[in-house]
Amino acid sequence: MSEYPDISDHGLIGDLQTAALVDTEGSIDWFCAPRFDSPSVFGSLLDAQRGGFCRVRPETDDYVTRQLYLPDTAILLTRFMTQEGVGEVLDFMPIAGDEPTDRHRIARLIRVVRGSMTFVGEIRPAFTYGTVAHTGVEPALGDGVLFRGGDQALTVHRVGEIIRRGEQQAGTIELIEGGLRVHGTLHAGERTGVLIETGGAAPRRVSIDELERMYLETQRFWRDWVGRSTYRGRWREMVHRSAITLKLLTYAPSGALVAAPTAGLPEQVGGERNWDYRYTWIRDASFSVQALLGLGYRDEAEAFVQWLTDRVQESAGDESGPLKIMYRVDGSSDLAETTLPEWRGYRDSSPVRIGNGAADQLQLDIYGEAMDSIRLAAEHGFQLSDGEWADVSRMLDWVCDNWDRPEEGVWETRGGRKKFTFGRFMCWVALDRGIRLAESGGRPADIVRWRGQRDEVYRKLMATSWDAERGAFVQHEGSDVLDSANLIMPVMGVVSPRDPKWLSTLEAMEAELVSDSLVYRYNPAASPDGLRGSEGTFTLCSFWYVDALTRTGRTEEARLTFEKMLTYANHLGLYAEEIGLTGEQLGNFPQAFSHLSLINAAVNLDRLLDH
Repeated sequence: MSEYPDISDHGLIGDLQTAALVDTEGSIDWFCAPRFDSPSVFGSLLDAQRGGFCRVRPETDDYVTRQLYLPDTAILLTRFMTQEGVGEVLDFMPIAGDEPTDRHRIARLIRVVRGSMTFVGEIRPAFTYGTVAHTGVEPALGDGVLFRGGDQALTVHRVGEIIRRGEQQAGTIELIEGGLRVHGTLHAGERTGVLIETGGAAPRRVSIDELERMYLETQRFWRDWVGRSTYRGRWREMVHRSAITLKLLTYAPSGALVAAPTAGLPEQVGGERNWDYRYTWIRDASFSVQALLGLGYRDEAEAFVQWLTDRVQESAGDESGPLKIMYRVDGSSDLAETTLPEWRGYRDSSPVRIGNGAADQLQLDIYGEAMDSIRLAAEHGFQLSDGEWADVSRMLDWVCDNWDRPEEGVWETRGGRKKFTFGRFMCWVALDRGIRLAESGGRPADIVRWRGQRDEVYRKLMATSWDAERGAFVQHEGSDVLDSANLIMPVMGVVSPRDPKWLSTLEAMEAELVSDSLVYRYNPAASPDGLRGSEGTFTLCSFWYVDALTRTGRTEEARLTFEKMLTYANHLGLYAEEIGLTGEQLGNFPQAFSHLSLINAAVNLDRLLDH
């Protein structure tokens, strides 16, 4: 058993306010509470010694493990197989509801389906990223244990019995240094479990029947939710797994979608490209609107658009413009970046960063993504109030005044501001969508100015972002570097997918940035981003490439490329941010951008293959 499992060796469970990662060895090695962006309770994924964990595994080391989701649910099943028997651990989190709460539960239902197996469970909480020791432990071994540390608390409720052929037999439970150990043997047909709860509840005896009711309620929730999907295409299993993943990454009280549930997982093992992704990026979440609406999830799409319009109304940005590029899930914008100096990081990938220093960057593209999502929602019945339209109008007036400024760009480079092509054409999108909304809704607007500036953006784009010698749209004004962010130019309508300039750009990208089905963001050697080291291919861009092939009419190539991309998912159908040279998952995991782009590529490819 490795001290640090592969990033891909994990499944995700959650309750729509926070989430946990469970590896194939039965260890919960990442869990933050009470929200995605709260301090960790279990964090051994980033420091095996200091981070804390909750582990359930066979007593013997001689076993084979397999992991799967129960179909159409977020319930994770880890199976352990030995010569003596087969045991299973069902991990899930009962849904927390739409109101913020400190109470979050992780249920672990343990059973043996063949022969017998002795399980060992060990729980070692490490509060506030392992920086706060247990200031109080309240043992009540008959009912469980309550751990306290600073502002956090974790209760381990005891499942009162092992059900054994109609009789009851208690397993052993003991306090150990820093935690708790449980030990017990089960035979075929017998079951037990553990229930972990945040919020400081007193320990109590939980019956197997109560745990199984939680399991059935959670199963029913997810199957009902998946049943609302309108997708009937060729890749239903992968699309629905991606949809469930997006739902798991959504903070139900606000509708905000986090980029990933993790922090600090490296884009290069041993390198410094280790970021905190537990926040809501305007860009990522805006693109999710298309994915959600494409599957018929109108309520979820509208909830995010309402969250977005609230941010437009607040106008909390400063140097970044009216919007910040990212927020916490409750809409607050304090994301000061710090490091955890004592933590080793995943496989010695340091520093481990908490917060995100890119939050105040100027990234002009977010205005295009925001306006495109508002326009898409409007086409499905979402209506802006008079006050919200006034706020949107002021934001577009700001775009008119600022679209030609140098910026940090979509990839949040830390090597200086440039006039990026992606930011420029997304400003065109912002103004174009604003004009459409005003005209279709009969809203007051300075359409003459917006149209004039939109056209000026287009002329500037064609004059300075098109490199005739290179035969391609380049990364930024004055460079000859290619950038795969430009793959969505035809998606956004700024160029026709049959335009010779676009076809030439796609050909140039295929020669330089595409490796089989995998796509790099850009060439770091040619485009210094202010950071040491390299990175893998970007999963988002790989699915954007599928979409580009689809819209260009190369549907058979698009289908093969898409099918190849499906082989890079982990054993559960999940994707991190990046994929390495040998197919390993890199970066924070699972990433919303990867899964929403899979959905969009599948929906669009299905549509063309059917005609």
